[in-house]
Amino acid sequence: MNSMTVPAPAPATSTTPATTGGTALPTHASLPANPREVLSFKLGAEEYGIDILRVQEIRGYEAPTRIANAPHFIKGVVNLRGVIVPVVDMRLRFGLADVSYNDFTVVIVLNVANRTVGMVVDSVSDVLELPPGQVKPAPEFNGAVDATYITGIATLKQGEADRMLILMDIEALMRSPEMGLTEPGQMH
Repeated sequence: MNSMTVPAPAPATSTTPATTGGTALPTHASLPANPREVLSFKLGAEEYGIDILRVQEIRGYEAPTRIANAPHFIKGVVNLRGVIVPVVDMRLRFGLADVSYNDFTVVIVLNVANRTVGMVVDSVSDVLELPPGQVKPAPEFNGAVDATYITGIATLKQGEADRMLILMDIEALMRSPEMGLTEPGQMH
């Protein structure tokens, strides 16, 4: 299995209160005043970004061991150097059609909610530094779309065109009750 360890950048400072003892992630109401580094990845036609400080490593996809009665988006578990790691397929979690696994499919290994979790995505794009002015607050959807885990939208220049990057609070998503990855006592 191919594996790449992501070097940890210097911790970002923030004026938002820290949660779970780590670097605080922005909410809809507060965007960071300092540049932040995100790992960008693709799910279907959309590109997403997550806090690089939550990423432990990036691995090539290998079929996990299935777990009986797990939700459909939890593909199973893998043994990562002696640690049993649940693997979540984000394409299934977000209800995307045409879920297929190819040479670009990777597992992003995350440290969230005081545990290690694998997240299957279509491909990894870049590690990007986003200046504060590049990140806009997440739009309000009036209940039509669950934007609970979207922290902002970044617009990136790509040649003559702009590309949109949807910024996610990956810790809040993985800690959510519907994911079933944390015990109720861990939901600080």
